[in-house]
Amino acid sequence: MKSSFRNVYCSLSRYLNPTPNLYPISHSLPFVSTSLSLRLFVSYPQNESFRSFCSSPSMAGTNSSPPSLENQFKEFRTQLEESGNLREKIRAVVVEIESATRLMHASLLLVHQSRPVSEVLEEAKAQIGVLKGLYNQLAEIIHGCSDQYYRYHGDWRTETQTVVSMLAFLHWLETGNLLLHSEAEEKLGLNSSEFGLDIEDYLIGVCFMSNEMPRYVVNRVTAGDYDCPRKVLKFLTDLHEAFRMLNFRNDFLRKKFDGMKYDLRRVEEVHYDVKIRGLAANGNSTADQGVEGQS
Repeated sequence: MKSSFRNVYCSLSRYLNPTPNLYPISHSLPFVSTSLSLRLFVSYPQNESFRSFCSSPSMAGTNSSPPSLENQFKEFRTQLEESGNLREKIRAVVVEIESATRLMHASLLLVHQSRPVSEVLEEAKAQIGVLKGLYNQLAEIIHGCSDQYYRYHGDWRTETQTVVSMLAFLHWLETGNLLLHSEAEEKLGLNSSEFGLDIEDYLIGVCFMSNEMPRYVVNRVTAGDYDCPRKVLKFLTDLHEAFRMLNFRNDFLRKKFDGMKYDLRRVEEVHYDVKIRGLAANGNSTADQGVEGQS
């Protein structure tokens, strides 16, 4: 019965479809063996489009990358190597800036030991020319990529803030006034249009400078200079009022400005102590009234 049914089905299939698809037959007739259907399918002639599809790179599973992707990462490698070399040059100059700054700081610390101010200034000023030359070297390195100034700015930001604080304290010891932004740029040989002094670096450096004032006042009073607290208090009061004109965010500059308040308070305490003990000069009543009005 099964044999006769198979013969009729095959005859009818050849009549309706002279070139039958042997793959569906193997599924339609469950009694045809799997091995026979596979042999028939493999031996079935494949057309040219099917062979080209199977031989395509997507079907062959090759590991070759598209040319555009490979070229892109070659460019990335070149850019990263150039950036790394540039940072090494910057770091070499920054190390020398740190060394010159330490020498200047060591000289300025002598002012707390009641050394003559003129002697301290002479030793500290010797490093200004060195720093100016180093910043000129830094400007030459960045000159080729001036449009990416802030990409590398972090490599010398901290050192520049320290340099500004030293220059500001040195300038105050010499003149009693605040070192202006333009004056700081001039001392370092910087140019605002090409390689200038960042405003935030200048402001943070000024805040660092105010941290030295309470210690300086205490040491000067100990040495018998009872008028020093009044001068420093007047200076810090004006500086604090000027900073209050700025709208700070909750960042590092805001924290340093808050620290200036404590510096001002410590100097006030020393001034009041000197005044109560009757050690302050009598000709300073106007300044004292101004200070008392703020308390």
